[in-house]
Amino acid sequence: MEYPYIHRDISWLSFNYRVLQEAKDPSVPLLERLKFLAIYSSNLDEFFRIRVANIRHLKKVGKKTKAELDFSPREVLKQIHQIVNRQQEEFSRIFEDQIVPELAKHNIHLLRRLDLNAEQRKFVENYFHNHLLPFVMPVLLVKGRIRPFLANAHLYLAVHLRPKKKPFAPSEYALVKIPSDQLPRFVQLPSEAGRYDIILLDDIVRHSVSWLFPGYDIQDTYSIKLTRDAELYIDDEYSGDLVEKIKASLAKRQVGPTSRFVYDREMPPHLLEYLKETFELGKNDMLPEGRYHNNFDFFRFPDFGMNHLKNKPLPPLPHPVLHRAENPFDAIRMGDQLLHYPYHSYEAVVNFFQHAAEDPKVTHIKVIQYRVARQSRIMEALMEAVRRGKQVSVFVEIKARFDEAANLEWGERLERAGVRVYYSFPGVKVHSKLALVRRMEGNKARLYAYLSTGNFHEETAQIYSDFGLFTADPRLTTEVSEVFSFLENIKPPRQEFKHLLVGKFNLRSALYELIDNEIAAARAKKPARIVIKTNNLEDKDIIRKIYEAAQAGVQVQLIVRSICCLVPGVKGISDNIEAISIVDRFLEHARVFIFHHGGADLMYLSSADLMQRNLSYRIETAFPIYDPALKAEIWECIQLQLEDNVKARCIDAQMLNHYRRTESDIPVRAQIETYFYYKRKVEQANQGSVLSAS
Repeated sequence: MEYPYIHRDISWLSFNYRVLQEAKDPSVPLLERLKFLAIYSSNLDEFFRIRVANIRHLKKVGKKTKAELDFSPREVLKQIHQIVNRQQEEFSRIFEDQIVPELAKHNIHLLRRLDLNAEQRKFVENYFHNHLLPFVMPVLLVKGRIRPFLANAHLYLAVHLRPKKKPFAPSEYALVKIPSDQLPRFVQLPSEAGRYDIILLDDIVRHSVSWLFPGYDIQDTYSIKLTRDAELYIDDEYSGDLVEKIKASLAKRQVGPTSRFVYDREMPPHLLEYLKETFELGKNDMLPEGRYHNNFDFFRFPDFGMNHLKNKPLPPLPHPVLHRAENPFDAIRMGDQLLHYPYHSYEAVVNFFQHAAEDPKVTHIKVIQYRVARQSRIMEALMEAVRRGKQVSVFVEIKARFDEAANLEWGERLERAGVRVYYSFPGVKVHSKLALVRRMEGNKARLYAYLSTGNFHEETAQIYSDFGLFTADPRLTTEVSEVFSFLENIKPPRQEFKHLLVGKFNLRSALYELIDNEIAAARAKKPARIVIKTNNLEDKDIIRKIYEAAQAGVQVQLIVRSICCLVPGVKGISDNIEAISIVDRFLEHARVFIFHHGGADLMYLSSADLMQRNLSYRIETAFPIYDPALKAEIWECIQLQLEDNVKARCIDAQMLNHYRRTESDIPVRAQIETYFYYKRKVEQANQGSVLSAS
């Protein structure tokens, strides 16, 4: 039987549209709406550099390989272009018709060159000569000559010009770089008190371009940008030095083949055709956008101190137990401790490593590094631990997309400090988020573990929503130790995992078994329910299992942030499946799997999305929550998301992204409600400590 299935890249575009919806939502503070435009643009850039580049390669493979695919690369690429074109047109309308007028209401004015007064024109001309002139690099495009190289994601003006002394001569064309990689994209202009006038760097170059071509009349200018394939093409991961191969591939990333050429949709056909011919671009390379590109620069839009145009602050809350503990090991030994950041402060995690580095009873520390902050106090603590005589080992995943160079740099720093560093091995990515500490207590060694759905990254922990569990439970710490043993020795674990679900070992089979248990319960007319929260749901076999569960009568509730290839609500197949997606001020990153299990609720937190790569080709970890109080806490948070009627969108076959509305008259915005849920818990803990002290 053919089950309904949405191609992952088409589904991803639907997710990115949910980001764009936030930019046009008038209830979102104005400067936050600009940020969502930036997020949408940044997401799309990466999508073209990775996913679209991959599909373009599939178009070129042989017939035998194509026959093995379950989709037509040509058709998917066509769909992608159609969807992106529609979204880009809407992006322009949101920016021009909504954002710009709203900014003006707050006396923030985005001016173009023809809007400038005499003082501002003088300022722009001086700014060009004093700051831009060394970087603009004008180039006449002449057929037959070597064409200039377009750097990845750099901005250029394509200039249409004619010789002044030959007004009837054929058109000529040139390129001028817009040096937004060297200078601020948004430049504040002189203006009257209480008014903020801004001009984009692009328009300063437009205003000044005639000085670069003194013998020509400038007919018009249009912005362009080219992005390049960012895949690391390593011929053979299994032979030679993988680290050196990745270093060599990184050097080639910025000169890879074209993945997308974007241009101002107002550009006349003659100029577009000239550029297409000059840079040997195909039809599928070309994508129209608005007047401006690299709109991820809106991350750096000036706020002029107008905090009322931003989200109201939600200061991270102290963990009610860990923040009080003089020694975190004492608190963890008393019972498992759950963090839910960014609601909780990430300082509890940093403090754990700093304390482990300083504690004379700690002998060993082990960590998996997938993505970490550029300035990482956790990594600094590990190096300090070595200086204090402890044995520290770190597994560094150097195939973490776009963090390869940073991870290589950290690996080298750690090695120089005396840390034992293990690097990626061929054919597998290590995506688990684990740490292990060995501590001598009396004459006995005790293990403490930290297991998380998110990375050891102090910066993203402020905006990514994740769970982290501190535990001294031997059932978990012993198996975490087995994971590290595998990573360090590349030998199968000495015994089967009974508590952790680990990618490449038992993760996929355990999920099948858990789903089958619910199916059996439903067929026996017993209550059966599955709740899954994940970033991506793409794996076909898991999707078939979920369809099978729904057909057996299992109630299935899905919270999927991004890719959802499953189609809910199809009669006879997925009637019992409800799927929503929440896009809000924090990025939903936690993965939670809950199975009714006859009322006993088996609950797992996980680093793994339900994608083929995560379940089959990565070392991932799903870990059980055994403490009933912590289970109840996680359930409270999941229930809030299932009840969200403000930021939840319905996932359906049409991918319309309608906001989910419930019968409740009370608005439930899950992220805000979650914050105040934890705030109440902190207040209750404080009140309890005051009462006990009195």
